Amino acid sequence: MDSTQKISHLALDIGGTLIKLVYFSANGDYSEESRNGCSVVHGKLCFAKFETRKIDDCLEFIRFNILHHSGVQHPNGAAHDKLYVKATGGGAFKFADLFKEKLGILFDKEDEMHSLVGGVNFLLKTVPREAFTYLDGQKEFVEIDHNDLYPYLLVNIGSGVSMIKVDGDGKYERISGTSLGGGTFLGLGKLLTKCKSFDELLELSHHGNNRVIDMLVGDIYGGTDYSKIGLSSTAIASSFGKAISDGKELEDYQPEDVARSLLRMISNNIGQIAYLNALRFGLKRIFFGGFFIRGLEYTMDTISVAVHFWSRGEAKAMFLRHEGFLGALGAFTSYNNQSHNDLKSHHHTVQRAILNCSGDNFRHIPVTSNLNDSETIECSINLV
Repeated sequence: MDSTQKISHLALDIGGTLIKLVYFSANGDYSEESRNGCSVVHGKLCFAKFETRKIDDCLEFIRFNILHHSGVQHPNGAAHDKLYVKATGGGAFKFADLFKEKLGILFDKEDEMHSLVGGVNFLLKTVPREAFTYLDGQKEFVEIDHNDLYPYLLVNIGSGVSMIKVDGDGKYERISGTSLGGGTFLGLGKLLTKCKSFDELLELSHHGNNRVIDMLVGDIYGGTDYSKIGLSSTAIASSFGKAISDGKELEDYQPEDVARSLLRMISNNIGQIAYLNALRFGLKRIFFGGFFIRGLEYTMDTISVAVHFWSRGEAKAMFLRHEGFLGALGAFTSYNNQSHNDLKSHHHTVQRAILNCSGDNFRHIPVTSNLNDSETIECSINLV
């Protein structure tokens, strides 16, 4: 990281599986311009993530890559030297004492659902080419009409899944959810394969064939469709169904096939439940977010096919380029809404106007110490 960069506005979303970070990094020359009586600093929003079970790695990243560049040289100093940062998710409560002890950071906690909705609204209103559809291998960006955005359904796929009906800024209701989410995929995946991480399991699934384990309609009907009720021969009749009669043990199956079947099962289930809830409230727009997706084409296509099938083509699944950082972004933008008497001078008001978004082919890459430039959003903040 360039030592001339100025860091501020750290926000965290600490979930059961992952910790997501968003922070502002000013340009190297810390260039400012005056606008409506305020100084405007140009820079970029940076993103990073860590597994919650490896929280010490996150602490070290913040210590050496953020606190040092934000001018906080002694994070364990006196109370007036402590740094208040926005934090959301269950971990904002669970790990508050740890961050205070190790880094001198005090959490200004934001409600998790409120942050999720705030993050999505921020992206849809300010970042060009943020939302897109993905079906049959075709990615198509969606033009968002800000005057006709609401209502919509937000399906946030984390360790579990929350489905939130959004009616406006700060107007939302959690209408449903399911416990079968990313945590289920990783938990069962670790039990059924030798994978130790989410990304390893996803990579493994990429090389698998779920038809080896899943029972298809064609397996039941002699290779033919069940056209009378609209089921093709390749539709899944029963996830993992072939394991009933194959007479095989777990070690007889290829782990990549197991991972693929598991990913397909959970993705199909989420897509179906999402549409049924959208139908329940008459919602045509369904946005999917959360690090379960990871921009993986197969996952997006599976969810899209489920929504397309159950809606008979009337609804489309839409995805977000910054899918995994919704809660952290919502917490980040809350700096614009309130201030704290003890905030350091480098905590500024976030300007809700993105100048431009870097990279049309945004793709999340696992981050440990160095950030990839394609994971940033160019923006500016007001100094007040």
